[in-house]
Amino acid sequence: MGKTLFISDLDGTLLGKDSRISPASVEMLNRAISEGALFSVATARTPSTVSFLLKDVKASLPFIVMTGAAVWDPATGLYTHTVTMPPALAADILATIKRHRLPAFVYILRGGVIHIYHYGPLSDIERKFIAERDDSPFKRFHIPESGYSEMPAVLEDVVLFYAMQPTAHVEATYRDIKLIDGCNPVFYHDMFGPETGIMEIFSDKASKANALRWLKGHTGAEKTVAFGDNINDIPMLREADVAVAVENAVEEVKEVADVVIGPNTSDSVARFILDNA
Repeated sequence: MGKTLFISDLDGTLLGKDSRISPASVEMLNRAISEGALFSVATARTPSTVSFLLKDVKASLPFIVMTGAAVWDPATGLYTHTVTMPPALAADILATIKRHRLPAFVYILRGGVIHIYHYGPLSDIERKFIAERDDSPFKRFHIPESGYSEMPAVLEDVVLFYAMQPTAHVEATYRDIKLIDGCNPVFYHDMFGPETGIMEIFSDKASKANALRWLKGHTGAEKTVAFGDNINDIPMLREADVAVAVENAVEEVKEVADVVIGPNTSDSVARFILDNA
């Protein structure tokens, strides 16, 4: 039988309610990997949190991070298959964000480090977001107390714009961002609840699906099985040979899934991988 690549989203899928991977899932994944299973993750997170969350998993493959804008190797700490925006596109996106007065982060990948800037006043959620990541060697924040960063004169090497604000404000901006050629915006709700909208904006060449395709070729896998729970997982699920939704997934994800397993709170992904590796 040919090699199968198992690739899972993190939050709401592999991780439990506490946004951590359980000891039981770690044990099952390590057993599957030791028996030859090919395992990786595809997440909106950056290496700074992924490296900590998966430190006990003996994964040997690169991880898809920032919703497919980059692939990162935990063994070397190096990025590969990075997709950045042309400076003119990044400038157009930032101008639209400013026109809507939507506070947002700007991620620039330079020298193997993510440099993060911010437009607009900082909310309590954003301050907490920064505090939880400020000591990471993989990130460097350039955000003053006011929240208004001094942006680089030319927006080179931008991989991501990221906003977490009241839903109506984000959705209104998202509608205009979608009209800009060359970008791939994603709007959804995450762990913060329906009152907070999340928007991620990438180059239209960046997606979990494209990164999955690259990783399949990199590993020589003949089959891919992908796991997800939210809207930004759908392109990856459609690209996979087998699409698996967890029970707690949004309905749009379940509609494209070939299989629906148990919830993220029951080690369902790790158990599926161990049983099917």
